[in-house]
Amino acid sequence: MKKDPPSEQLQPIINLYNQGQLQQALSESSQLLERFPNSVVLYNIAGACNAGLMQFDAAINNYKQALKIKPDYADAYNNMGNALKDKGDSEAAIESYKQALKIKPDYAQAYNNMGNALKDKGDSEAAIESYKQALKIKPDYAHAYNNMGNTLSEKGDLEAAIENYKQALKIKPDYVQAYNNIGIALKDKGDLEAAIESYKQALKIKPDYAEVYRNLSNIHRYKEHDEYFLKMQSLCQSSSVSDEQRCHLNFALSKASEDLNEVGQSFNYLKIGNELRKKILSYDIKKDIELFSQLKKSYPSIALQSVVESSDLKPIFILGMPRSGTTLVEQIVSSHSEVTGAGELSYVSKFGGPTARGAIKPNAKMILDFRQRYLEALKKRSDGRSIVTDKMPQNFLYVGLIFSAFPDAKVIHVNRDPAATCWSNYKHYFIDKGLGYCYDLDDTVTYFGLYTDLMQFWLGHYGDRIYNINYDNLTMNQDDETRKLIEYLELEWENDCLSPQHNKRSVRTVSQQQVRQKVYQGSSQQWHKFEPYLNGAFDQLTELN
Repeated sequence: MKKDPPSEQLQPIINLYNQGQLQQALSESSQLLERFPNSVVLYNIAGACNAGLMQFDAAINNYKQALKIKPDYADAYNNMGNALKDKGDSEAAIESYKQALKIKPDYAQAYNNMGNALKDKGDSEAAIESYKQALKIKPDYAHAYNNMGNTLSEKGDLEAAIENYKQALKIKPDYVQAYNNIGIALKDKGDLEAAIESYKQALKIKPDYAEVYRNLSNIHRYKEHDEYFLKMQSLCQSSSVSDEQRCHLNFALSKASEDLNEVGQSFNYLKIGNELRKKILSYDIKKDIELFSQLKKSYPSIALQSVVESSDLKPIFILGMPRSGTTLVEQIVSSHSEVTGAGELSYVSKFGGPTARGAIKPNAKMILDFRQRYLEALKKRSDGRSIVTDKMPQNFLYVGLIFSAFPDAKVIHVNRDPAATCWSNYKHYFIDKGLGYCYDLDDTVTYFGLYTDLMQFWLGHYGDRIYNINYDNLTMNQDDETRKLIEYLELEWENDCLSPQHNKRSVRTVSQQQVRQKVYQGSSQQWHKFEPYLNGAFDQLTELN
């Protein structure tokens, strides 16, 4: 009996999949599986449809069924790796890719995909090696060059990243994602004119590339009758635009309207963009309320396991709410010749998050393992220096774990006017999917209250070891505040710390443009022009000031 259906029955399902009609393709492949229950091809197609519909567990089960029937099915292992990676299980994904490569050692796609999983895991060196293996096998593999560029960009090696994107474009001149990525890398370098040109090139090739319009809006100054503004408005009205595209466009249109001094219109676009982003992320503030509660409950058992070792590598943790000034503080500190600024690192939450949340009962070995894994990852970002900044703002969640694992850590808590911080969170589109609270004014205010309460909790335990710095005080009294900060870090004074705008390191946060300028005052007042549209959403913040 034939295992797979004839091609005339398979091809219409494949066509549906290629056209993006995933639900229909899944339905038809499932029906056909009743007649061909041992068809590995149908299970593979069903898996691809489920993965595209973000039903990752169902997709993984489809691939497992295929592998029961055909244990040497390399494609199923590769595709299962993709589903596991998209589900967030990088470790299991890497194992799945390795299985694919055991069966098919010249499987360039599996090497490329494994590189993506290794990058997600935070192992950029191994990711780059994996992309290189893919390119050895398939030298014209544009996606591998693009992905290697993304990894190098994340590491801060922007010149090498741009070279890789250019290689991708040599192979595939209409590769719009590569143009977009070159634009991002050039923006991070501070070369805004070249970044704008790269974004415009992407839009020439793909005029409906919504994400590029949003990226362009961050650095383009709109004037009346601006062609990009008009194109975005037209696109936004199209019925064929997805929620995700509409979300990008509304954030971009909000920025354009603000440039044109249409404040009410700017707010309307921003509100729609935020509502769409919250819907896409399926965010519920209750999850964060529960998280903050768990962090407090699990802290006492973590504190009992504190490490007493010291290390040659000295991390400086710069934390606080996003958009509170952490990027500026890192630029100041990393202007010092003895310090490397490593940017926003996900290592604390990646290696220690489950322990901090109480998902795993902590013991001394666990804290030591977290410490070791963190230091190993940090060393790769240290540029050979012994003092390295990690300015992941959300590390404020893990202060108890940080001090337990790093008793000699320096922790700088940056705070800013509550209304200015909340407005800046609401106003920006964050690539990070973990900041779902930002897309609703009430959620943002609630989250700020949770943050304030948790920081009071940490200060109750570590008040003498956490250095508090206020962003607005820093901008008003730059010299005094900077000198006190450098003294806290036990570093020799260097005048370069007073000119953070000359720091040439790459900056990959939404504050990128601000920190290229001299330290300036007044940014915390900018929200006031939108105050008439907020319906008193920030009134309760005065109690937290």
